[in-house]
Amino acid sequence: MRQYRYITFADRKQIAAWYQANERVADIAERLGMSTKTIYNELKRGEPTDETGAVILDRNQRRAYNPVLAQQRLQENFKRRGRVAAEAAGQ
Repeated sequence: MRQYRYITFADRKQIAAWYQANERVADIAERLGMSTKTIYNELKRGEPTDETGAVILDRNQRRAYNPVLAQQRLQENFKRRGRVAAEAAGQ
């Protein structure tokens, strides 16, 4: 049975490093013990956009990922749902 957990900020920084190093999403998911769907959702959460709303690409011509932006969006979601981010993220 799989143990579910929230992605921590440390995980997000690690995802960013591996993604920037052109690692496959499946490999990142395996390293973190999560599903590929979870990692794809996380990458979507951390996508920066320009002023027109277009997604910014990284040096590998993939959608960029910003772990700080992902963390901010997560905390905003928790706040909107009435949860404390640190409590929910298990910190």
